[in-house]
Amino acid sequence: MPAPTPRSLVPLTAGAACLILLAGCGSSSDTGGGKGASQGRPAAASVIPVVASTNVYGDLVGRIGGDKVEVTSIISDPDQDPHSYEANTQNQLALSKAKVVIENGGGYDDFIDRMLKSGGSSPEVINAVKVSGKTAPAGGELNEHVWYDFPTAAKLADRIAAALGKVDPDDAAVFTANAKDFARKLEPLERKEARIKADHGGAAVAITEPVPLYMIEASGLRNATPGEFSEAVEEGDDVSPRTLQDTLALFTGNKVGALVYNEQTSGPETEKVEQAAKSAGIPVVPVTETLPKGKDYLGWMSANVDALASALAK
Repeated sequence: MPAPTPRSLVPLTAGAACLILLAGCGSSSDTGGGKGASQGRPAAASVIPVVASTNVYGDLVGRIGGDKVEVTSIISDPDQDPHSYEANTQNQLALSKAKVVIENGGGYDDFIDRMLKSGGSSPEVINAVKVSGKTAPAGGELNEHVWYDFPTAAKLADRIAAALGKVDPDDAAVFTANAKDFARKLEPLERKEARIKADHGGAAVAITEPVPLYMIEASGLRNATPGEFSEAVEEGDDVSPRTLQDTLALFTGNKVGALVYNEQTSGPETEKVEQAAKSAGIPVVPVTETLPKGKDYLGWMSANVDALASALAK
């Protein structure tokens, strides 16, 4: 769901955009992992310039495009809350040169659309939420963290291959083959989720934010956290005392088997919840919204599922 003003992604101002003409870029853009990721190098003429809103999608593009793509990932700091990211002139410049852009959508990174519109460029844009086909449940809100859903990751690989093939028809077959290989490598992760479901299906867990919910649901687990708590944390709002007490009560009497904790957006309320879980001997499974340093998507997600299985086994 879109985050409100205090944590929303801040669009580039008109005045800042003018700085491109006056001063250029002061430093190179951060880039995602995987093959084809750049380190601020100028793209060769035969290489497809691609911009991804986060390094999660940058890694996927690198896997599909290999050395045929030059990937710039806008949000790549594992210590930063993506919701509070402030777009800058470097981002605008990278987007103006991109042939393919991949964004999350669903209100997560609206600054991409705003910057594309203000810049006047028209690259091939891939919206991960639209590709996923996910919609808000009846009476609820959309969980936009679709990269934690492995079927969506496979769909995205196909869509990325198609977009790259449109720009570079000569290598379309290579992109398609890479997408199929990536999808095959997702299958062991889905089997791990199925094993958790077989061993612990129906078990309750707690969360701090909806970030890992697709993985939790695919593993047959039940989220027992009061919706008011995870929603307030995600939106940067204060948690009411009653809601906080209801959440802390989950860690007494073996009501939940684990706490899945978004360590990228911690605060006083989530720290109290984490401490309550640890004090009660409830395993804490840390997750993040962007790729940790030195990780690729497959290794990162494999570690997340393994950590969840290990926590429940305790």
